[in-house]
Amino acid sequence: MTHHTVEIDNLSYAYPDGHEALYGINLRVAPGEKVALVGPNGAGKTTLMLHLNGILRSGKGRIAVSGIELGDKTIGRVRAAVGLVFQSPDDQLFSPTVYDDVAFGPMYQGLSQEEVRARVMNALEMVHMTDYARRVSHHMSVGEKKRIAIATVLSMRPDVLVLDEPSAGLDPRARRTLINLLRELPQTILCSSHDLHMVRQLFPRMIVMDNGRIVADGETAKLLADAALLETHGLEMP
Repeated sequence: MTHHTVEIDNLSYAYPDGHEALYGINLRVAPGEKVALVGPNGAGKTTLMLHLNGILRSGKGRIAVSGIELGDKTIGRVRAAVGLVFQSPDDQLFSPTVYDDVAFGPMYQGLSQEEVRARVMNALEMVHMTDYARRVSHHMSVGEKKRIAIATVLSMRPDVLVLDEPSAGLDPRARRTLINLLRELPQTILCSSHDLHMVRQLFPRMIVMDNGRIVADGETAKLLADAALLETHGLEMP
């Protein structure tokens, strides 16, 4: 039996107002695979991502991450395995310094000062921001903040990185830096994005969602060459 980092079986979800957001989602993501989730606004991409680490829990279906099935007893372990990076870095950065932000997760896990420090420096190195440890995050550019937000998640040593619109609001240079950085990371990555240029450059596999369903799942190059598919689901040819 192949071990997948992410397994979703028949996941359905309706918001409390009755709006159906996901219908019977089935998904397998292999270790180290980099997968893009694309589709129009309201397709269910963010709803799907919020289920992966149990922020949303009332969906029907089965979710397992790194072989751990999500449930009441395992939610802590699953959350540790899934690093969620929100679209706005300001939702993730709230400490006096960059170091404190990146140290927050490992400290919360009860690790020793030495281990916390090692993890912070390692995470900052992975995003090429070691010189920023003592800086104040709200004085930084959006691109710098995004990299710090990714570091706050990497310091938890997750198996899966889940990114929501990572290139939104970035200028071309910051966007290039981000793409190169994500390419270097060893983690399995699931990324929701409207930036199909980035998707083409970075993600060999693409999943198209619309109206709460997966409507296509395959090689990015093939799906991006399918003009009819893109047009039907409100996507612009890159």
